[in-house]
Amino acid sequence: MAHILVIGASRGIGLQTVQRGLELGHHMRGLARSPSRIDIVDSRFEAVQGDATNLEDVRRALTGVDAVILTLGIKESVAMLWQKVTLFSEATRVLIDAMQSTGPDRLVCLTGIGTSESIEALSRIERLGHSILLGEPYKDKTRQEDMIRASSLRWTFARPVILTNGKRTEGYKVLTDPKDWRMGLISRADVADFLVRAATDDSLVGQAPVLTR
Repeated sequence: MAHILVIGASRGIGLQTVQRGLELGHHMRGLARSPSRIDIVDSRFEAVQGDATNLEDVRRALTGVDAVILTLGIKESVAMLWQKVTLFSEATRVLIDAMQSTGPDRLVCLTGIGTSESIEALSRIERLGHSILLGEPYKDKTRQEDMIRASSLRWTFARPVILTNGKRTEGYKVLTDPKDWRMGLISRADVADFLVRAATDDSLVGQAPVLTR
């Protein structure tokens, strides 16, 4: 079993990733600004307080882990329609520096369909809606992907489609071929399942699959 660090572990997919990792028998560590929000009592879990954009906090959290799952998100607001988003790229810059200097070298990063070349999978109408609602966050997610590609890390991007709060099915599709990419729905629980499994699957190194039901 692996020892996995989840960055952004206090809520949403990050929290579900910690829970799923424990269910699959891994040792899990969660880095969050407010670790007290992580209501998990398990001897194989450690909550670490820290800021994902602070190099020393990140280095401390990396000690002894085999892989990192980056699940940072931002709070949805009207302001994100026009305000520049930099959290993803800023945290990624710090993480790459820390991982390349102290290890480990395995990184699974949660982004989403619409980043980088995956925007080509969207129809004209889907692209318009995506640009209006998610343009600024996804510009930064694309910067994030570019930075990781340019690093020496063994990376995998997870690009889920529209997220739901449904149950875990494990019947989701992992679409690695761009010709198969499409919009759809997937539960956060299924995304969490993929993130944990990808962290210990070398066949997915250098892959950027779209995840859908």
